[in-house]
Order: sequence, then structure tokens, then C-alpha cells
Amino acid sequence: MKLCRFQPVVLPAPESRDLTETHPVPRIGIIRGDSVRDVSGDFASGWRPGKAEWDLKNVKLLPPSVPTKIVCVGRNYLEHAKELGNEAPGEPVIFLKPPSAIIAPEEPIVMPSISRRVDHEGEIAVIIGRTCSQLGINEEVQPYIAGFTCLNDVTARDLQKTDGQWTRAKGFDTFCPFGPVLETELNLEAAGVETFVNGVRKQSGRASEMLFPVDVIIRWISRMMTLHPGDVVATGTPSGVGPLQAGDLVEVVVSGVGTLRNPVVAQSS
Repeated sequence: MKLCRFQPVVLPAPESRDLTETHPVPRIGIIRGDSVRDVSGDFASGWRPGKAEWDLKNVKLLPPSVPTKIVCVGRNYLEHAKELGNEAPGEPVIFLKPPSAIIAPEEPIVMPSISRRVDHEGEIAVIIGRTCSQLGINEEVQPYIAGFTCLNDVTARDLQKTDGQWTRAKGFDTFCPFGPVLETELNLEAAGVETFVNGVRKQSGRASEMLFPVDVIIRWISRMMTLHPGDVVATGTPSGVGPLQAGDLVEVVVSGVGTLRNPVVAQSS
């Protein structure tokens, strides 16, 4: 099932909506074919279909959750660790991106004027569905996962090297596009992630190549910080990271989920 957060561009017919509504507001919906039907509920209690339905061309897709935090895993693909001159880590390497970095599908990634190199990093992301804390080493993780989506861990590579830590390089506004949907039934063992720039494939990897699989990552993070419904865990990027330029179109494709597409623009003076 593909869930989404969306904002109607065109309101549905009067017979299928609340007539007191005077402007579109963000909603949750289920995508079926070329349409989206609104739903009520939440991650914990489940989703109940509503009556209103829109053509996808009449809605703006938003990031599929509103996280309290975005927890990212670095160096989780061996070849990516090698391409940046790093050894494989002995345990997960994590960092945080601020929620202020989030943008929706189709919204522009803004190149900060203080950076001379901004890279794409396409990733498979997990969206948490239940409060998750202090999981045991063998505890089942699937009940805590709402689903999966695409994420671009945009990085100012030169600033990352200068700073020696990653907060500034990965925390700029617009540096965390994710979406377009939340896929609740992804076969992770068969899932792959690819990144395209202007239609040319730059990255390709499979979830099976991760040094630390998703269940290990979630348990490990939960022993340091509580994960709340809607929180995002980015599982790492495969090799092939590279620079973006103003005017580029970058696409992150997760098989079974969809395509996250964002243009790249220069920061205005």
C-alpha cells in the first residue's frame, strides 16, 4: 500500500467534501493508480478510507511524514566507505539532519553559496510507525516500521571535510528531500536504490549490500534515543556520490517505492 501526505491543488466535488472547507489543507491519502483517496487515522491505529478522491495531477505530494528527527547512517555500503577513503565501520555510524532541511518532491535543492561542492546521496529511508525505545538484541523490528521511502542526503562535501564532523555539511535548508510516498509492503530483501542526475545513472545499490541491515540499525539507534512515529531513519548511500550543479535534475529511485525528483538551483543573493 502506498500512503502519501498531500495538499489538494483542486478541491474535490462538493458532494465528497466538507462544504465548510475554504482552502486546501495537508491530508493523508492512499494512492491507487492515478488517484489518491483521503484516509483518517494514524500510524499506530491504522488507516480508514474516506470519501474524497483526487486525480494525482490535482494534488501536491508532500514529505510522507512529519518527523521529530532524521537519523542517518553513514558508511553503510562498503564501496561508498572506500570511495571517500574510509574503512568499514565496526558499528553503525549515525548523525542527525534537522527537520528544517526537509523539502517535498519537486521542490528545489538550493546550493549554498559558501560551498564549492554539493553531492547527491540517494538512500532507502525507513519511517517509524510506533514509539521505539531500548529494543532488545533479538527483538522483532517490523512492528515498529510504518514503511519505506526515498531520501536524498544532500551533502556539502567540502564543508564536511573542513569541519571534521557532519552537522553543517548535511544540515542546510533543502538538504533532506524525501518521499514521494510511504510504501508499507516493501520487500526489502529485493529492494534497490539508484540515483540519476539529468537522466544519467550515478548510483546503484541494493539493501542486501548494507553492512548493517535495517533491523540492526533500528535496534541500535533505539538504545540511544527514542524513535517516535513519523521519525525517519536513512539507511546509507551506495558508491557513486558526486557533485550537483544549478540546473540539474536529481532523481532517487527505490524499487517498489517510486521516484523522488528535485531540481537544483543556486542560492539567490
